[in-house]
Amino acid sequence: MDNLVLVGLTNVMSFTNIALILGGTLLGLFVGAMPGLSATMALALLLPLTFGMDPASGLSMLASLYVGASYGGSIAAILLKTPGTPSAAATVLDGFPLSQQGQAGRALGVSLFASFIGGLLSGIALLTAAPLLGVLVLKFGPIELFAIAVLGITIIGSLSQGSVISGLLSGTLGLLLSTVGMDLITGTPRMTFDVINLFSGIEFTVALIGLFSIPQALILIENAHGAQKVASKITDRLIPPLTEIRRLLPNIFRSSGIGIITGLIPGTGGDTASWFAYNEAKRFAKDKSRFGKGDIAGVAAPEAANNAVVGGALIPTIALGIPGSSSTAILLGALMVQGILPGPNLLTDYGDVTYTLIWAVIFANIGLLLVGLLFTRLCVSVTRVPDSFVACSIITLCVIGAFAINNSLFEVGLMLGFGLFGYWMNKAGVSPAPMVIGLILGPVMETSYQQSMLIGQGNLSIFLTSPIAVVLLCIAALSVLQATPFFRWVRAAMRPRTQTE
Repeated sequence: MDNLVLVGLTNVMSFTNIALILGGTLLGLFVGAMPGLSATMALALLLPLTFGMDPASGLSMLASLYVGASYGGSIAAILLKTPGTPSAAATVLDGFPLSQQGQAGRALGVSLFASFIGGLLSGIALLTAAPLLGVLVLKFGPIELFAIAVLGITIIGSLSQGSVISGLLSGTLGLLLSTVGMDLITGTPRMTFDVINLFSGIEFTVALIGLFSIPQALILIENAHGAQKVASKITDRLIPPLTEIRRLLPNIFRSSGIGIITGLIPGTGGDTASWFAYNEAKRFAKDKSRFGKGDIAGVAAPEAANNAVVGGALIPTIALGIPGSSSTAILLGALMVQGILPGPNLLTDYGDVTYTLIWAVIFANIGLLLVGLLFTRLCVSVTRVPDSFVACSIITLCVIGAFAINNSLFEVGLMLGFGLFGYWMNKAGVSPAPMVIGLILGPVMETSYQQSMLIGQGNLSIFLTSPIAVVLLCIAALSVLQATPFFRWVRAAMRPRTQTE
């Protein structure tokens, strides 16, 4: 295992990968600074670029973009009072008042250093946890893999935005779409409707680009005629004094811990961690009345937690093949494009690629500090780009990316179809993330189920022979039961009794 750690470090320190990490971080910075865009959308658009790359290089670029966009969202939040990404919403509360007080540079500087420390700590946590998890996953076979896939679908469906039922339905729809094409065992065509282009199944990247990018472009077009917001100017210094960073360190460390732990829970994400960290910072503050009026601690806390989620979310992604967020789902998609099936075998069969990704996260945070200091002021001009221009650019890149996968106009049409469906899902309050997870985990679930049935000679009780599988399936069942009216009735009935006691 130590050898794989060194192999990963050697891979990531090549000139090509360092250049891709710096370029990805810079691009993520610009994407995050544009209101209305997201890291998930940018990752989906850039995924086709990784087809011709080495797996380690492609993942390094995507991971660094993820890290850069996580910080970039705070630029628009502080200067425009408009979060560049959903996870930067909590930063608005104190970041924008600081910019109105002529302290935009101070707020951005603290945001950058908090993001750097939070991201670095989460990268170290990921590097530390990976060898321990590598020993655990050696005990996983087809039975345990099936239980993991079931758990991933149910947990992400139940924790996604909107109702639990809609999240589970979204995940189930993703599973259903993953079965389109030839049966993995018998080779029988399924749900192809005699369309030859569907015999190879639905290309994961096509669905990803459509579900995450096209709806974003359509929403930007809707809002293009709104009032043009004017960004605050940066008139003070960007690098915060060392005394201020030292004073904020307990808050940053606490918020980083919150971000790492929140990232471990599939389906939560940076926005949940940011609000949690902000509330904790306010709770620990001596003067709570300053929060919401320009307290610098209210900027440091959500930004440290937001970037710490990156490493935390990658832990279940790498160890179990369960994406911790929609962005890490795309990173798993990048592995699938390279013929690497997500799951516990990532740490064993593809240890060199996995550890390169882990080191890329750590180096991307170091790159974030350098790129952030050099280009944060330049990002102010990015916030002024008209929404209509950004939307047209997104749609153009979507069409090019979908066509480039297999040089097929059919897949361009399929991508646009997924885009319109994703737009409807957003309007209906249904998260597309569980659907994407279903598309990813569907082949894993199907293959491991059929292998388990062969081992158990068609007897379903085979899933009860593994203690690990039993525990995972029980957790999955509980996550589904919490959505039922009976569970809600029991919880409501117990609440008054608790208050009386």
